[in-house]
Amino acid sequence: MVVNIFMEAPSVEEIVVAVKRDFDHKVTVKRTGVRRVYMSCERDTIHSLCKYMHGVLNFEQASSVGGVDWVDHLQVVYHLSNYFNGVMVEITVDIPNDDPHIDSVALIWEGADWHERETYELFGIIFDGHPKLERLLTPQNYEFFPFRKSYKLRGQE
Repeated sequence: MVVNIFMEAPSVEEIVVAVKRDFDHKVTVKRTGVRRVYMSCERDTIHSLCKYMHGVLNFEQASSVGGVDWVDHLQVVYHLSNYFNGVMVEITVDIPNDDPHIDSVALIWEGADWHERETYELFGIIFDGHPKLERLLTPQNYEFFPFRKSYKLRGQE
């Protein structure tokens, strides 16, 4: 059970201290800025970290969930918003090209549903536990992922 320990929205410093305390070496805080925290974690930690960000640190919205193709691996990028204090947290998770699975956060933030579907459609990243992971714009039998670097446009060899 996740218990909210903050009566008001936590500051950037409080977020960093709380995450380092409760996630020890599972989460890396890369840097901070004015109302910004940038961190990364392993894919087996993302679901519990997001539950914590929502339930304990009051992050009401997954403003975006997207993908990046770095040729040698894929990456999922989460932007989480706290409207009480205007803080945004960016979390990046690297996943291998040959096993593009990561836990869905759509049941934590319903707004993440379409972001995850779009990321699946464009990058082929599979969000395990998603309530309805299917393509939005391309046909269901479409076998390609247009935002992957391996995707060839017509006329290219």
